[in-house]
Amino acid sequence: MTDAAIVVFTGRGRNQILREGGSQAWALNAQRARKCSYLVCTQNHPGEEWATPEAPQGSGFLVGKIMGVEPSAEGEDRWHIRISEYAPIDIPDLWDGGRNPVRYTTLEALGIDPSTLNFEPMPEPDAPSSGASAPAFDPSGSIPPLSIAAAKRGLAAYFGVGLDAIEITIRG
Repeated sequence: MTDAAIVVFTGRGRNQILREGGSQAWALNAQRARKCSYLVCTQNHPGEEWATPEAPQGSGFLVGKIMGVEPSAEGEDRWHIRISEYAPIDIPDLWDGGRNPVRYTTLEALGIDPSTLNFEPMPEPDAPSSGASAPAFDPSGSIPPLSIAAAKRGLAAYFGVGLDAIEITIRG
């Protein structure tokens, strides 16, 4: 197995990454990302409402074994790096300070020996089962508006099919 890795500088903490089945909403080269074996998460404290940081700024906090790179439901041309197993790490100042929040490297270059990590299986991500039905509409207003393109990307990623396999019909 190669030690090729994607390092991300993320505002999401470990618990959110585990709930979502990986790290997402990345603008990256999906073809190149799919050649990597590992995801290394470093913590960003962006000061945004959506952020859920749990580790010190710039520190490495998680290594995951990549099982797929799929379109993210969080934006056009954004990707979700799905992981099958993870190992918590605590490496201060692992982020190199680069302006791009995605970087391609190797575990060796980062000083991480995968044989010393205790990988655990990922918990089931927070997502409805494939047979679950959703409410016809959301009276509470808790579901944000979604474009057709974003819905198609999310459904394609969820069901593991191409965008051309998703058809959406809206009846008024």
